[in-house]
Amino acid sequence: MRAGLASTLEELESYPWCGHGVLTKKLEQPWQNIGYVLGLFSEHEREARRRYRKFVEKGISEGRRQELVGGGLLRSSGGRWALKELRKACVRAKGDERILGNSDFVEDVPRLANEAFEEKYELKFLGYDRDQVISCVAESMDIAPKEVKAFGKSPQTVMARPLLCFWAHWKLGTTTTEIARRLKITQPATSRLSKRGEQIEKECRLYLVDG
Repeated sequence: MRAGLASTLEELESYPWCGHGVLTKKLEQPWQNIGYVLGLFSEHEREARRRYRKFVEKGISEGRRQELVGGGLLRSSGGRWALKELRKACVRAKGDERILGNSDFVEDVPRLANEAFEEKYELKFLGYDRDQVISCVAESMDIAPKEVKAFGKSPQTVMARPLLCFWAHWKLGTTTTEIARRLKITQPATSRLSKRGEQIEKECRLYLVDG
């Protein structure tokens, strides 16, 4: 809207080259992960969409914001004035127009993304699929595979579902939409479980593939 490609919120919702319309359910893109964004607004999808739309509508009145203009380095530095001051102080900074963050973060993101990309292909090469991940979760939690997707209250089953969501989404690349469909839960719930699963993996030092 700030670029003048859409003049109203309604036009923005039907604009196919950004994710807004998918978040408000006016457009459909199965590959777009909307769970993370909607999960920031509410646990219930309908309420999350309503609050998200209201949030965007409120931001329209702010107009063009200089700290959001330009490449990644310009935005991360806080605008042209701040970047100029950094250069005066002989502070070297690295930027990427796709990434908002400081130099170290900008350098880390492509490296970490490449590592994740390589891991997904290695797992597929080793024959890992949904059933294999379920078996790995079950073995890690010392429960039966059928209990992994169950709504049990034991400590093992409570930890199993988040770990399954995390490994399926971030290790295999399965979309949260597909995971939600298979587990019969909402996409925002899947995203929240995946975040919890990441914590469980770190806290319990679990690995989908040994070594």
